[in-house]
Amino acid sequence: MSDTTLSKNALRNDKSDPDYNENNDLSRDDNKLRNDKSALRNGTSCRAPYIQRLLNLSAGGYRDLMRGVIAGVISNIVLLVPFMVILSAIITLLEPLASGQPLDLARLWLIFAAGIVAAALYAFAYNREYDATYTAAYSESEKLRVEVAERLRKLPMSFFNRRDLSELTTNMMADCASVEHTMSHVVPGLFSGTIGVVVACIALSFYDWRLSLALFAALPVSLGLIFLVRVLSSRMAERHVVAKLEVAEQTQEYLEGIKVVKAFGLAGEKSQALEASMAAMMRSAVRFEGLTGIFITLAMMIMQVGIGLVALVGVTLLVGDNIDAIKLFCFLVVSARIYAPLFTILTLLPEFFYLLVSTRRMQELRTTPVMEGNASVQPADYAIHLDGVSFAYENDEVLHDIDLHMKQGEVTALVGPSGSGKTTLARLMARFWDPQAGHVTIGGVDLADTDPEHLMSWMSFVFQDVVLFNDTVMANIRIGRAEATDEEVYHAARQARCDEFIARMPLGYDTLLGENGSTLSGGERQRISIARALLKDAPIVLLDEATSSLDPENETLIQEAVSALVRGRTVVVIAHRLRTVLDADHIVVLEAGRVVEQGRGTELLEQGGLFARLYGVQQQSLGWSVGG
Repeated sequence: MSDTTLSKNALRNDKSDPDYNENNDLSRDDNKLRNDKSALRNGTSCRAPYIQRLLNLSAGGYRDLMRGVIAGVISNIVLLVPFMVILSAIITLLEPLASGQPLDLARLWLIFAAGIVAAALYAFAYNREYDATYTAAYSESEKLRVEVAERLRKLPMSFFNRRDLSELTTNMMADCASVEHTMSHVVPGLFSGTIGVVVACIALSFYDWRLSLALFAALPVSLGLIFLVRVLSSRMAERHVVAKLEVAEQTQEYLEGIKVVKAFGLAGEKSQALEASMAAMMRSAVRFEGLTGIFITLAMMIMQVGIGLVALVGVTLLVGDNIDAIKLFCFLVVSARIYAPLFTILTLLPEFFYLLVSTRRMQELRTTPVMEGNASVQPADYAIHLDGVSFAYENDEVLHDIDLHMKQGEVTALVGPSGSGKTTLARLMARFWDPQAGHVTIGGVDLADTDPEHLMSWMSFVFQDVVLFNDTVMANIRIGRAEATDEEVYHAARQARCDEFIARMPLGYDTLLGENGSTLSGGERQRISIARALLKDAPIVLLDEATSSLDPENETLIQEAVSALVRGRTVVVIAHRLRTVLDADHIVVLEAGRVVEQGRGTELLEQGGLFARLYGVQQQSLGWSVGG
């Protein structure tokens, strides 16, 4: 996929974003300004060094990387000292053969002492290099993972509509691991090796520029091959990343749907899709590594022509009496040593190009505008008002010019057929999205100008799909208010009628619930969620089908708890079972994204409209039984 294609996809994603407004061109400038401010906070502004922007590093991470590079250069230079000591020892041993003089033992012992000092010096330099490279890389990776998690928390829900869970998991784990590997193994070695070769090239030029020129004559051709393959390998790397994402998605889908797979005998069909994605990933990996491997091997072979050129030029100079044999011998020994860092550079360059794909994906995530706003504003009251609100998912408008007022201290019920816009309306009140048109206000405060996290302090939620964590019952309830005491948690659990089933658990409130509360029934999971809302004790409560998974007895008990909760608060209830909201203070009936009726339950039944028809159908269904 080319950069142009990526840009087109990004533009297409922007236009499909529910928060996108084609009639407001200034919003793009505002987003750009927010991105620049966010980049400045992250230490990756447009004025940052190129490598920092390329690898998407923080200012501290870039400084640590440069320290690692410098430490690597010093380590490589220090590594030459033992080599020079060995070379000096060889020259000392060979000189008597050429001159006929006795062996200089004092000089040999001095060289031996210098070798011990050089070894100690290299050990010290390598230790410094390790601390500056690996420790710094792991620290930056940790910061990056935390930053990604924090950024995901602040992104609008529209972002998650465009991203699969497997892709976001890859961002947090695989991409961060790639950045970690880049900082610890690739970039320091690449830079220090390059600088070391340049230093060696300059030093050898002073030793003998003719032999040095012969040694490095093939280097431009080898590097040209590597950069030539970059275009092809970049495309293959992107395909390989896409293939890995497909495998992650298929694996997650297979595991999440394992009950359905077993129940309906879909093991063969579903496993075939997983196997096909794995085979595609294998093929893309073979193509990528095969192509780069061929070019790297070819580049190494071409580079080693330099040794032959050194021998050819050296023999020519030796025959012409322009160089002595010992000097030529020393240069040949050095030539063999100098190719080690060059081979390292050639090996790391394709890997570096591949890792840039991960850093580009990470850059896209870190530059996605977050939802921001005023974090100090306070509403006059907690009444919710919607004025001319319209909202669309991609190009499908699901809410049309909604005008509503929900008073504080009252229960407002949102009812209507499936797909009428009830849940979307409630989520606009929580600013999970911003409307394309109109305004949502709480106590006169426009939610579009309010910090989402500050807004959350005013609200408690009970969703239809309850999310529980693999932690204790106590910890799951305490999510409602982290600083709550144990007694307050117990009180909230009793109000939500959780204490009965918690008492039957092996460790009571210290019992682990398993992944997403796998050890609980649907009704028990929902009562835990209600206990959270009760514990938070927020002035606004949003209940999305809060009693959908409860048996009639528990449903009555929960309704009593909610009735106690409503005093002095704004409560919005989404319900399909209309009898549960018949006594609500205000009922809003939605159909196809429009308000078609509103009023008290008895009034709506007397009107004989949509609410009355839905209520009548549900009452008839109560008499249904298997077999008629």
